[in-house]
Amino acid sequence: MAQHRRRRTTALALGVPLILTAAGGLAYGVLPGSQPRASATTAAPAWATASADGFASVDALGQNGTYGGRDGQIVTVKTLADLEKYATASEPYVIVVAATITMDPVGKEIKVQSNKTIVGSGTSGQIVGGGFFLGSGVHNVIIRNLTIRDAYQGVWNDKEHDFDAIQMDGAHHVWIDHNDLRHMADGLIDVRKDSTYVTVSWNKLSQDNKAFGIGWTENVVTDITIHHNWIRETEQRNPSTDNAAHAHLYNNFLEDVAGTDISSSYGNYSRGATRMVLENSWFQGFKNPVIKDSTASIVQKGNTFVGTSGRNESGGTAFDPKTYYAYTLDKTADVPALLKSGVGPRSSIGTTATASTKAAAATTLTVAKDGSGQYSTVQAAVNAVPANNPTRVVISVKPGTYRELVKVPSNKPHVTIQGSGGSRNDTVIVYNNASGTPKPDGSGTYGTGGSATVAVEADDFQARNLTISNDFDEASHQDIANQAVALRTAADKVFLDGVIVSGDQDTLLVDTAAKDKLGRVYMTNSYVIGNVDFIFGRATAVIDKSVITLKKRWNGTSAGYVTAPSTAAGRKGILIANSTVNGDVSSASFYLGRPWHAGGDASLDPQTTVRNTSLSAAIKSTPWTDMSGFSWKDDRFAEYKNSGAGSGAASSNRPQLTDAQATGQEVADWLGDWTPSSS
Repeated sequence: MAQHRRRRTTALALGVPLILTAAGGLAYGVLPGSQPRASATTAAPAWATASADGFASVDALGQNGTYGGRDGQIVTVKTLADLEKYATASEPYVIVVAATITMDPVGKEIKVQSNKTIVGSGTSGQIVGGGFFLGSGVHNVIIRNLTIRDAYQGVWNDKEHDFDAIQMDGAHHVWIDHNDLRHMADGLIDVRKDSTYVTVSWNKLSQDNKAFGIGWTENVVTDITIHHNWIRETEQRNPSTDNAAHAHLYNNFLEDVAGTDISSSYGNYSRGATRMVLENSWFQGFKNPVIKDSTASIVQKGNTFVGTSGRNESGGTAFDPKTYYAYTLDKTADVPALLKSGVGPRSSIGTTATASTKAAAATTLTVAKDGSGQYSTVQAAVNAVPANNPTRVVISVKPGTYRELVKVPSNKPHVTIQGSGGSRNDTVIVYNNASGTPKPDGSGTYGTGGSATVAVEADDFQARNLTISNDFDEASHQDIANQAVALRTAADKVFLDGVIVSGDQDTLLVDTAAKDKLGRVYMTNSYVIGNVDFIFGRATAVIDKSVITLKKRWNGTSAGYVTAPSTAAGRKGILIANSTVNGDVSSASFYLGRPWHAGGDASLDPQTTVRNTSLSAAIKSTPWTDMSGFSWKDDRFAEYKNSGAGSGAASSNRPQLTDAQATGQEVADWLGDWTPSSS
């Protein structure tokens, strides 16, 4: 972003207290440092809020992704009776298995009902001598972090008992993740009878005759994703995939260790009319590692074969998995070590070995300066979000001051950064770059846009319950351009809820990805603090039910501008509604706004509307002014039904919307087809 064409101005450092009207303080939340709203809560545990990736994340059959029982009560079970009680209930539950539970009789398979998460507590959740059954129509089920073992009845290649770890007949939207499945009496996983929208990830499957069977139907409907699984010491069905419409296998490790009692007969098998995509997997010592029927398809990409023998086949046409969901491949060479350290139950869900896969295992990532979280910086957590992630990832930041630069790039949508403290003051992200600050590499200065403490370039971003600040010291650096951005957004559907955005000049830059791109921002129950053009840019932005705090400059003088829109013609600009504008500054010292024709672009049509807002005496009686040779009267500036000592009647220098005009300048008109909601 080019610097504003105006004389350089200066401002105070942070720390000026907010001065609110009584009505503003009651209606728009609490002051920084006071008691929090009742809705400000700590993020739920990752294992309670996680949702699936792969085909289990697809919106189909009336089910939008797989998130299990996250909408229900969290219960802890240590007995078979309690496990069966909650797993078979009609209500949603997150069921935490905190003990070794032995099935009675041996081979019992609990009939799990829809909307359940069954998750082991650390590594203590074990199911011995049986497993789980998901019948026709059962959906939205997550089974994670469990050891399911030892239904074996003493006969190798057992044909008499069908004692699986997990069996599904006609289920859909199922996620099987981070389990240790071994030594059962038939197969470890059976996905049968048109079960579909299934993801199997980060599991260890071992010590069994049949690892994993898919199909047993003439219908070609099953869609399944199988990634990051370690399959070792299993003879067959590794997996066997029969009549699957779409089978996507990637980053799996198939290992047959020489000299053991179990020897492989084949690895991945594409049967019937299956279409399979097999990517970046590692095959070690397997006989017939990849085979297919003449009627089936396998497209191989990037696989490695070490010490294998026999059939290794590919052919036919398949599909592009990225037309269904986003995913990130790990390097094939990294797969054995990655899976040996990362599969199976974890003491803390979501701590898989590499950054590219951490967010896939949990929708909540934790940040703590003291090392008690998964990451010690906010940017490290952002880096762990997979590229093109299909579902929301919440970065929960524990209280503390994080002096760092944070950038959410455009290929990481659906990210929420939220403080987990009791107040939005408890969690602070702060830095001190300004437009004129030299870059460390000597390549020039940061410029206005580049000075941002937090830069958001990804759509569907949310921030809540924290402070984002730029504490550039203008008094000590009068030699450089002092535009210093706290938060820059250059994306669509940005939701800022319960935050403080604090700075001096150019605090909040609401931008778009390009001049011809729509970028909508909705801020509510929040505070914006600054003095010169401190809400500015070309986005379609709403400041609703919030407090805009005016701040003196670094030398104690009072003078400034609240907004500097640079709206493209035909777009909506900045709307301030149902809010309060005040601060500890002199009377009649601040303008509500001026038109910023960035780069002298005469085609722009800047717009600010301020309506139904309390204005303190700090606002000038002529609240709009010119900028860089452009008259505000040639652009779009207006008020409607404001109140307070700084409000005024309609005049040629103070245009007011008519009632009819105001009906077209509501919050909903700015947001269009987007209804912001917490997620």
